[in-house]
Amino acid sequence: MNATELPTAEVAVEELLERSSERGYVLLSELQELHVPEIHGDTWVDDAITTATDQGVQVIDDVADDVPEEVGDASAALTTDLVRQYLNDAGRHALLTKEDEADLAKRYQAGLSADVFLKERADQLTRTRKARLRQISRDGERAKERMVQANLRLVVPQARKFSGRDLDFIELIQEGNLGLLRAVEKFDHTKGYKFSTYAVWWIRQALQRGVASKGRTIRVPAHVWELYGKLRAAELRLRQQKGGDPSEEEVAEEVGLTVDRVREVRDAMQELVSLDRPIGEDGDATMGDLIADAAQLDPADTALEGDALSQIDAALNALDDRERIILVLRFGLGGQEPQTLEEIGAHFGLTRERIRQMQNRALAKLRHPSRAHNLSGLLDVLDRAA
Repeated sequence: MNATELPTAEVAVEELLERSSERGYVLLSELQELHVPEIHGDTWVDDAITTATDQGVQVIDDVADDVPEEVGDASAALTTDLVRQYLNDAGRHALLTKEDEADLAKRYQAGLSADVFLKERADQLTRTRKARLRQISRDGERAKERMVQANLRLVVPQARKFSGRDLDFIELIQEGNLGLLRAVEKFDHTKGYKFSTYAVWWIRQALQRGVASKGRTIRVPAHVWELYGKLRAAELRLRQQKGGDPSEEEVAEEVGLTVDRVREVRDAMQELVSLDRPIGEDGDATMGDLIADAAQLDPADTALEGDALSQIDAALNALDDRERIILVLRFGLGGQEPQTLEEIGAHFGLTRERIRQMQNRALAKLRHPSRAHNLSGLLDVLDRAA
């Protein structure tokens, strides 16, 4: 086969989409199968991924890094099969338009209202009216199921970000599914934002809670998490100022604690996980490698896990949906890369300045005395990153 007979990146993506037009995504392994390095060159797969993304098509990484698989390991092979089956099931359901999402949301809400009538006014309803309400209730459940099925493809990419944290990949998918279900139940189509943006927030929250509650055997008090967040923020500030690692004495002075207290907090966190613990098959990387670059002030460094995560969630729930999503996207609170004001504006169809105003309003709400005393470490970081 010569070079002219091999598909370009654009043609390859189009052919894959034609073969799975209702699926809405392509697998990385499918692109790799079409790649001939000697002819296409090293960047062909990346070009194909870019092409797919530009066309609004998601590329799901289903190769070794996504799905834990070891040759000869029966349980890993089973996990791989289950994940592939999950992806296949997700691909059988067509993507929804914004109009579809609104229609399904209305039907689901109508079903909930019908359930309330049947429960609270059963003795006041005629037999015909009861039958009609039961029909609306069943239709609402079908709408909810359709909404979930059409968005299952959102779960795997988010679950992948939490892999290697004590839960099997299938367990992570199950946790993500719970978040997706919650998103469908809470979605308000009248707000005007995309369901996918809203759903990803709930999926990430469910994954975080699942990892925190099921993956950890040692519990750390919330106030220790808060102190640890302050220590990490202080270390980052000092490292940026000095160009090197600060001493314990410098960190203690920066946060107003004694050196002994700084050591106690660090020791408590060290019991959870050693940053020097090897990861990967070759053991040539450590947990410390996963920490954000010192030049970037990442709110993830405030340790959004365990009891502290519950407090933060409670505070964020005091915001309206749009404000909450803006903070999550802007500061990477869900574990993803922080987005710019322009990128968030594109999600909502708003200007950069309007997003900035809404961000500042949300932060002001979090600073309310009823919430700020539990979130001082987080707010310090967000204020500097804003």
